[in-house]
Amino acid sequence: MRRQKGFSLIELLIVVAIILIIAAIAIPNLMRSRIAANDAAAAATVRTINTTEITYSTTYPTSGFATLASLGPGSSTCPSGTANGACLLDQVLGCSSATCTKDAFNYTITINSSGADYVVGGIPIGQGSGDKDYCSVPDAVVRYQADATAANTAPTTDALCTGGNYSPL
Repeated sequence: MRRQKGFSLIELLIVVAIILIIAAIAIPNLMRSRIAANDAAAAATVRTINTTEITYSTTYPTSGFATLASLGPGSSTCPSGTANGACLLDQVLGCSSATCTKDAFNYTITINSSGADYVVGGIPIGQGSGDKDYCSVPDAVVRYQADATAANTAPTTDALCTGGNYSPL
């Protein structure tokens, strides 16, 4: 009888089992890496919004601080900015709604009634997209708290952002 070349079924099953075991070990680590990258991007975005608020308040001193819509392009094409469309943020972060989504986080700016203070907030859009909530006030320190649930909301006052639940980065 002639012996055929190739792999037996048991050999193929062993190789498939080994590949599945390696995948079961590697995939959770890849998910944690993605969450860590999303968190780092969110902290950087909150820093960017802080810098943009300072630039806006310096450029338009009579306007105070601005919403995300005013920091963005508004309806203009951004050859030159105005107080209502400063062109300091792109259309993703400077969207026309109160909450703008970039990557895996929702960002908001809450301005107090006098216009002399603001709170930037960044929260994950869902479970598995980020581990932390971020906020910052005019002192430009980015603070975070562990994101216990996806239903968290961004802080809307200085006291909520600088209080005991948030720690500086």
